[in-house]
Amino acid sequence: MKSSNIPADSGYPEAVDVQPSGGIESLDAPQEESSLSIPHHPLGVKPLGNKYTAISDARNLIGPFQVLPDEILAVLLEYLEPHKLLLLGATSKFISPQSKSGSFTWQGTWRSTLLGLSKDRLSQVSCNNVFSDVLYRPFLCTHTSLVPYASNIPQANAIARFENLSAADFSGNWSDKPFILTGPVREWPVYQSWETDSLLEQYGDVKFRAEAVDWTLDTYIKYMRDNSDESPLYLFDRSFVEKMKLQPGKQQERPSYWIPECFGDDLFAVLGNQRPDDKWLIIGPARSGSTYHKDPNATSAWNAVLRGSKYWIMFPSDSSSPPPPGVYVSEDQSEVTSPLSIAEWLLGFHAEARKTAGCVEGVCGEGEVLHVPSGWWHLVVNLDASIAITQNFVPRSHLAGVLSFLKEKPDQVSGFKKDVRDPYGTFVEGMQSQHPELLKQAFEELRKKAEGKKRKWDEAVGKEDGKKDGGFSFGFGDDSDEEIP
Repeated sequence: MKSSNIPADSGYPEAVDVQPSGGIESLDAPQEESSLSIPHHPLGVKPLGNKYTAISDARNLIGPFQVLPDEILAVLLEYLEPHKLLLLGATSKFISPQSKSGSFTWQGTWRSTLLGLSKDRLSQVSCNNVFSDVLYRPFLCTHTSLVPYASNIPQANAIARFENLSAADFSGNWSDKPFILTGPVREWPVYQSWETDSLLEQYGDVKFRAEAVDWTLDTYIKYMRDNSDESPLYLFDRSFVEKMKLQPGKQQERPSYWIPECFGDDLFAVLGNQRPDDKWLIIGPARSGSTYHKDPNATSAWNAVLRGSKYWIMFPSDSSSPPPPGVYVSEDQSEVTSPLSIAEWLLGFHAEARKTAGCVEGVCGEGEVLHVPSGWWHLVVNLDASIAITQNFVPRSHLAGVLSFLKEKPDQVSGFKKDVRDPYGTFVEGMQSQHPELLKQAFEELRKKAEGKKRKWDEAVGKEDGKKDGGFSFGFGDDSDEEIP
């Protein structure tokens, strides 16, 4: 995994005597791509390169663990129970306890929380002789300003913006392109009422999923308002409609919120209660977000920002387009490897990405909706504390692509309930029952694509009407010269 862009002998400055930049004050502020504002590490930890001029090195005091690289040591420590981690942490200041599970009262840092101490009661261990990129890198990323990355967007890269869009225009011209709607969300009842404090009053004791843990909203908001994590935990809950007793629906039904009309029908609706997960509540502090990914099952998505703002950077995905810079994908695109954090990717690859063909980027502000087309790579980061709702859907123009994905990549299909053993067959059956003409058109589109691929292959290998003129042939290196079809 390419998890670091920091060479071991990088020789980071011990510290930069400037104040950290807390949040986004102005997205229009002209700043250089490489500008950083990094304070002294509170415990005195330094980058690895500084150890070569140091008198002492705390790593020499961790006994047999010295043979392990910091990356491996960090992974091993994740397997320890909290009490064992605390005992081990007492043996050396090189090892610091963290935990992200269990019931607790948030105390501002993972170490304070695990020890059950407020930050003002926690002893500040001097780590001036600790030299580690693994320990220093999260601090560097936490204090890297987001301003240079979310501002000065090249005009050629800017995501298109519309006050509104018709369903016909979406289907005919924009179903394959990102864009931002600036109008419809402001009419939603949830947009009018969803301030953080009002959510706490109504749902403070309700548990929501924050990545791999279930926390009450009260615990998560305390964490969101006071943490210094490199990659803050992101509340991303797929059951929020039931938990919050909301009523999604059509605008004329006066629901809690509704799908912007331009997106038209969601064809996965034919599955009824067998449809895969499609709705999520997203809450997170500044710097939280999602690293590069594509949305599941070849679906498209819309993301409505109710509070805060989000920076998006996106790339199309087709046979002629490589993945985004710094992202490495297996041949079948089932496995994606990239830097561990958003800030790490921004530091190492953002400048290159802006110059890459196909790159689009933009800031989706409060009351706006961003469209994510099927198959597009996208990274998103909150510029400040944010509340959003997102929903995946299948537009008519992408029906053939979804059918192909469900049939050809069954091992990558996700979100369906366990009792749906054949997502492709179930979807085809639903479409045949409710939209037979659309299904017929999609199958015809897939047939034409398959024939086009076969013609290109035949031309490549020199087959034409059964002849073997020109082109090339494959052989196994033995006496046979039979071609591989």
